[in-house]
Amino acid sequence: MRQALAAGLGALVLAASAARPAAAWGGVAHQTVVARAIDTLPKGLKPFYKGHRLEIPALSLEATFPDEGRDRRFAIDKVLPFPFADLPQDEDAFKARFAQAVPEVGRLPWLIQESYARLVEAFRSADKTKILTESDLLAGLLADLHNPLALTDNADGQKTEQHGLWMRFGTRLPEAMENRLKLSPDAAHFLDDPKAYVFSMIHGTYVWADNLLYLEELARRGKSGYTEIYYESAELRLGELLRARLSRAAGDAGSYWYTAWTVAGRPALK
Repeated sequence: MRQALAAGLGALVLAASAARPAAAWGGVAHQTVVARAIDTLPKGLKPFYKGHRLEIPALSLEATFPDEGRDRRFAIDKVLPFPFADLPQDEDAFKARFAQAVPEVGRLPWLIQESYARLVEAFRSADKTKILTESDLLAGLLADLHNPLALTDNADGQKTEQHGLWMRFGTRLPEAMENRLKLSPDAAHFLDDPKAYVFSMIHGTYVWADNLLYLEELARRGKSGYTEIYYESAELRLGELLRARLSRAAGDAGSYWYTAWTVAGRPALK
């Protein structure tokens, strides 16, 4: 029975790996980040999110997730070497400097800024549905920015003979660890400059890219495929890195929600 399950999982992963990378994280990771982000909020805002928890798209009984696409990446090492000196933070300036590469790099930092701005407006209008939907989208975008693979041109491990890594790390490993995916995010806090903070997160995430590649290589050594045995090894090697990245994402999501609410004037919400 176990061998059949492992073989089936391996075949599924191999089939998914053949597809072009689409989402930095799968549903389990996204849901975990959103759920823990709620727990980071202060008492003035937390009751609203907890009271409408099941109305948040990712946490609803029929969970749905935002559309994905290549824009939800930022393969910055395609155009600049780490530590990305002189990285333009203005999108127009970035496009002017790297015009030919822009479609392949993605626009994740500016997607985050746009979503944050919409969330501020949703709070100002006290539109419950828009607040919950935009909060969910923003949390997903922030989670993407905390995945090292979303920030590198080697997103699928294709340059290091680790093909399919995007799906294995972002979707299959969180699924395998679901009952043990315990996060420990910091409490939400006010962000003095939400736009600039996006770019500090880029540096804090990218530094883990080489570690991720190395640990995954260790996890698959001596394995005949991406079976249950591989995922047990991957959890031992990569589990702490995965938890740390998702914990940071949850803490930052809570901070962006709290900041948007504060900038909007801390409206009373029901």
